[in-house]
Amino acid sequence: MAFKINAVYVGDEQVELTHGLSGNKLVTDLPPDNGGRGRTFSPTDLAAASVASCVLTIMAKMAEREGIKFSGASFEIEKHMQEGPRRIAKLTGVITLPPGLEPKQREKFAACVKACPVSRSLHPDIKLEFELR
Repeated sequence: MAFKINAVYVGDEQVELTHGLSGNKLVTDLPPDNGGRGRTFSPTDLAAASVASCVLTIMAKMAEREGIKFSGASFEIEKHMQEGPRRIAKLTGVITLPPGLEPKQREKFAACVKACPVSRSLHPDIKLEFELR
């Protein structure tokens, strides 16, 4: 399935992205560690945010199927950059699950991390280190 996102450079080191189906807009900015001002998400920030959003969405669908209350679950993700070549080297983070889960339920949530198509689309050299709490 193909999907379009329109990207337009609007000046001042910012790019406006438009979602093809909804028309919703998002602006990216050059990050401070690359000479920018970091006023909003950078393109590599969006890559990390995409992983967190993807994992939580997959978990939420599984929780819905299993009848588990999932609201309030969270994923705090941290992006680690490297130079030469400049790229994302590692994504680390903590996924906080709802309290009172049984061990089998926790296992199912852990499996959702590996099911994320965004994570599976990243270069294999990018290390992914996530902790479930």
